[in-house]
This record gives sequence, C-alpha cells and structure tokens, in this order.
Amino acid sequence: MAKSALVTQRQLLQLLSSGEFQSGQRVADALGLSRTAIANHIKLLQELGLDIYKVKGKGYRLAQPLSLLDATSIIKLKAKMVPDVLVQSITDSTNSQLMQKVIEGIVKTPGYVIVAEAQTAGRGRRGRAWYSPFGASLYFSMYWRLEQGVQAAMGLSLVVAIALSRVIEREFHLSPSVKWPNDVYIDGKKLAGILVELAGQADAACDVIIGIGLNIQLPQQSHSYIDQSYTDLSSNVGRSVDRNKLVVNLQTELITLLQQFSERGFADFAAEFNRRDHFHQQPVKLSGSAETNGLCLGVDKQGALLIKTDTGCETFFGGELSLRAGA
Repeated sequence: MAKSALVTQRQLLQLLSSGEFQSGQRVADALGLSRTAIANHIKLLQELGLDIYKVKGKGYRLAQPLSLLDATSIIKLKAKMVPDVLVQSITDSTNSQLMQKVIEGIVKTPGYVIVAEAQTAGRGRRGRAWYSPFGASLYFSMYWRLEQGVQAAMGLSLVVAIALSRVIEREFHLSPSVKWPNDVYIDGKKLAGILVELAGQADAACDVIIGIGLNIQLPQQSHSYIDQSYTDLSSNVGRSVDRNKLVVNLQTELITLLQQFSERGFADFAAEFNRRDHFHQQPVKLSGSAETNGLCLGVDKQGALLIKTDTGCETFFGGELSLRAGA
C-alpha cells in the first residue's frame, strides 16, 4: 500500500477515533479529498477488520472509540535507556519485518520492538494464519539474542508467556493461565498467542524474534475467522485499553525476564509456570509424531512437558496439547 494512502487512512481514523458520527463532507473537507475517495478509504479500512458504519444523513462512525498506537506517546512513557519501538500502521507480519531488519544488520540491539496496527499475513505456530484486524489487538515483536546458541532457547516461549501474564495481572487485575508451550488464557478462553522464531547455529550465538498477538478489543465478526474459544482484554476489564502503555510495560517486563533467562536458564521460572499452568492436573492429549494421553504434571526445569501415563511420567519437548475429549 502506498505511503500516502497509509497517511490518509491514519488521518481518517483520527477523525473517527472518538466513535461519534462524522459527516462525509466534513471528513472530505478536512482531508482535502472527494467524498468518493473517502468512501474508498473507508472500504479498505473495513476490509482490514474495522467496524465502520455509514448512516444516511449522519455520516460515518466507528463501532467503538479507537486509540491509535503512537510513537510519540510510547517515547514519553518508556525509560530513556530502553531500546527503540518502531510503530507501523499496516505490515505483512511484525515477526517477518523484524527478522528482515536483523538479517540486514539494521537492528542489532536486544529488546528492540516493532508493533503494528494490522497485519496482512500474521502467523501463528505451525504456519497457521493469525487473525489481525486493524487496531483490535497488539501485534508485537521483539528482538533478542542468545549467546549460548539455539540449544539455550528451551523454555523461552514459556518465559515470554510468564512476562505477558505478569503484565496482565499487574495492570488489569486479571488471573491469566499459560497453556504449554505458547498461549495465554483468561477463564478458559484464549487471550494471546506467542511465536518464537530462531536464526542461528547450535554452537554459535542465536538471533531470536519473539512475536506476541494479544487480543485487545476484537470486532463482532471475529468469530468468523477464529476457530476456537477466545476473549479480549477490554471484555474482561470493562474499559478501553491504552495500547501504548501496554507496549512499554510489556517491553520492559520482557527485557527483565529475558536477561534473567539468558543468564540462568528456565529453572528459575518452572515453579511460576506450574502455578499458572492452564492444564494443571487435568487429563490431556499431546499430538505430534504420536499421540500421548495422560495427566498433565506441568513442566520440568528445562521447560519440557511432563505427562503421567500408564507407564509412568514421560517428558516431551514438542507437540500440540489439548484437553482430552470426554474428560
């Protein structure tokens, strides 16, 4: 999408951000465009997942007020020594964008973050698409570096989930649970997903891209795109969420925990994960190269999943975990 179009759409959203009706003529005059051009931009924004209504005689309005991500606000909120945060309007994938910047040598500082209002090719684990409507979630990617190599990444996604859970607990007084290896839940419904991507050798330093998709205020049509039980922050706290403040708090918490993880490994976090374990002491099914059924016992000090089966306690390092049917 052309840069000028992105600028125009951001200006348009700023005019509509209050959630009040704005006449088509007023919007057209404010942006110096024809009413037809405004209608075309509205259509494009609707295609990105925004709930924008048009009522004859009243004009356009957003279904809900919208607080845009703002680089200036983020700079004011974060500590001076914390790495930069790049704010994008629309991107294919914040993880892909950040990985490319690392490969090109543009980003070298651990803790550097990219956030976006919308993704056109958001990704989850195992290549799944991640529904990424405009302004409805937090699409957040951070760069990190593990000097010990790829093997040092064991348990990393769990540490990221713990960091996110701490921020949610502290800022919104909710009680999130963590589903091994990469999801955060509220009251049995998925709130966030984590995608960790590695680039490096087993015996050399490893570049890490940590992606987080956190539901903030999903539009009504989301159920048509999400094939599991889900929730968002606004529904649970009963108010709008300041995503700029959330970006700063999450970046700060992640840096603190990842520094500890880089120095000491996952062992320090095992007890906290097990306290937050979404499937604690429940009958589960682990799918992968083979299927395993048993009782979920949490994780060990390396972050491996522990399942009690008929033959004893078994350890797993990968797979898809779910509640066992009929349990």
